[in-house]
Amino acid sequence: MSEQQVVVPVGITVNGEDHEFAVAPTVAQLLETLNLPTKGIAVAVNGAVFPKVRWDEVVDRGWEIEILTAVQGG
Repeated sequence: MSEQQVVVPVGITVNGEDHEFAVAPTVAQLLETLNLPTKGIAVAVNGAVFPKVRWDEVVDRGWEIEILTAVQGG
């Protein structure tokens, strides 16, 4: 008998909204999948700034991600 591989979805919260993915995306892929901009934004993971040089890292299960947009004005 062959074993069945069970795929457990990866749950990620983005700007307070829960999302599930069959395979964990990188931060860059996450932005693309959710049609979010990649310029003029900052990404925070679990309350800490997540630098752009790390956007090729795979998102981990349970991450809470905030996408912050720069606002001009004063």
